[in-house]
Amino acid sequence: MERFTISMDDQLFKQFDQVSQERGYDNRSEAIRDLVRDYLESTRLQKDNKGYCIATLSYIYNHHERDLASQVTSAYHHHHDLTLSSMHVHMDHDNCLEVAILRGTIQDVRLFAHQVIATNGVRHGKLHIVPLEQKQEPHSHSVTSHTHSSPMT
Repeated sequence: MERFTISMDDQLFKQFDQVSQERGYDNRSEAIRDLVRDYLESTRLQKDNKGYCIATLSYIYNHHERDLASQVTSAYHHHHDLTLSSMHVHMDHDNCLEVAILRGTIQDVRLFAHQVIATNGVRHGKLHIVPLEQKQEPHSHSVTSHTHSSPMT
């Protein structure tokens, strides 16, 4: 493991320390590592649209909106190969929260997420992408090899 020293002004340091403690970090190093991972992922995702990823797509919608539920369901069926799992939560009499776990190429996942989020009536849509490194690996417990997906950071 490499060690390095950083310098920052007192006000920035105090703010960082306070937020790190509020978020439950045991030490500054782990907080810095998470910031670096986030920075690397966002930089990689700006440049690379061809690799694989795992992602979460979350959004809220009013289930009374005309044809909205069927439009979203139709989008999922057209991209059934991307969805690993989904969860539907009834928030109140009108609003639903859906969270989907997606896996595929970054490009395909983004296009699908943008299609869902852009559907009229969908609100608060967010996509969180984690780039993956995929490897075919044989195992002693199986005759055939299978794919392992590991986060890149």
